[in-house]
Amino acid sequence: MKASAIEFRLRMAIMTTIIVLGFWAPWIERWHIGSRIPLLEWLALELARSGLLSFTVATPVVILFATLIAAKAAITRIWGTAYLGAGIVNHAQMQAGAVMAAGPYRYVRNPLYLGLWMMVVAMAFIMPLSGAIFAIVLSTVFLFRLILGEEAFLAVKLGEPYLAYKKAVPRLIPRVRTNLPRAEFKPAWLLAVIAEIGPIGIFLIIAGLSWQYNNWLMVKAVIVSFGVSIVAKAFLPQTPGQAAI
Repeated sequence: MKASAIEFRLRMAIMTTIIVLGFWAPWIERWHIGSRIPLLEWLALELARSGLLSFTVATPVVILFATLIAAKAAITRIWGTAYLGAGIVNHAQMQAGAVMAAGPYRYVRNPLYLGLWMMVVAMAFIMPLSGAIFAIVLSTVFLFRLILGEEAFLAVKLGEPYLAYKKAVPRLIPRVRTNLPRAEFKPAWLLAVIAEIGPIGIFLIIAGLSWQYNNWLMVKAVIVSFGVSIVAKAFLPQTPGQAAI
């Protein structure tokens, strides 16, 4: 079932709510469901209990795995935003430009949603186990609904060229190679980096602060990163610009 126009307009508020609830996990104290142990530590303990790795080895392995996901999230978001345009990414309404396969859009139709999902997964390592499951499941469902809504909108607005593009490019699992020709398009890298300070911050937090083994410090850093990203987006151009789809 596709998302409504109101859900699209409120997409970031809804995603923020899901993430906040994932960190907060109020059901732990209220209904005694689960514990406050973060997913990162839980995975390391489970690897140690299984006998696959010692705890001293399992912990850095999990940290490196989480860091890899966070890095892929940041790279995917920056790459997608550079080609789509920061104005369109942050616009409250769905936008439809010309169908032009450029940048990551030659390999996957929804790199920004894919990057956002990976960012949630990366943050989930800092959340309690039950909160991590909650955030990943709900964000997966909501993002998929947004994708269905956008695809229906673009199919109506752009017609046959977009339908042909849908057949040529996968929705969420990127192709390793593509036969689509490179479109002439100049990416706006600086604006993309500013627009994607959030996922960049998550990567830096997990890559740097995980080794401090202080989960509360990481949570506070996530809050600061989120605040900085809001301020940075206030200085971005508000016009939609040109879409590369």
